[in-house]
Amino acid sequence: MQTTITGKVFVLGDNVDTDQIIPAQYLTYNPSIPAEYKMFGKYALTSVPPSQMGLPKGHVPFHTDDEFVSPYKIVIAGKNFGCGSSREHAPIALAAAGIQAVVAEFYARIFYRNSINGGYLVPLESKKRLVDEICTGDEVSIDLVAKVLKNTTTGDQWELQDLGDVAPIIEAGGIFEYAKKVGMLKV
Repeated sequence: MQTTITGKVFVLGDNVDTDQIIPAQYLTYNPSIPAEYKMFGKYALTSVPPSQMGLPKGHVPFHTDDEFVSPYKIVIAGKNFGCGSSREHAPIALAAAGIQAVVAEFYARIFYRNSINGGYLVPLESKKRLVDEICTGDEVSIDLVAKVLKNTTTGDQWELQDLGDVAPIIEAGGIFEYAKKVGMLKV
């Protein structure tokens, strides 16, 4: 597992639900088919209301209509990220769009577990409300070992919650890879 994640951030508000992360009409695509997997990236976050996108700057698009991968690598979100249905396609859509980590105040548990179990992205929790501190387009660096997010655009930095017991699962690349690694599944 990489210990540092760097890139441009995309800022969202509170209560971004799984239907906003990947709308139901795009669930006809099969993420195990490469040509269809990229469609999840194209339609990721297309149903988030403009008032929730790009905070605190106001509406900023996640990507243009003809892009499959967003220029952003990290999502900074408010409270209750990934709430709503238990749609396991939500973290797949963000990963297909190029998102490597989400930093939120807290998550809906099903989104959190789906992110970890599938090895799609790293779900981190902040100790401070970062949506009021970081702007869409800022460059940040996340040190997973030190548990610190540094805004390289402004020089500010914040402490992140420890990943705890899920760290080895994330490090292995998901629950099945972890189970193989520790001998729970025979290869």
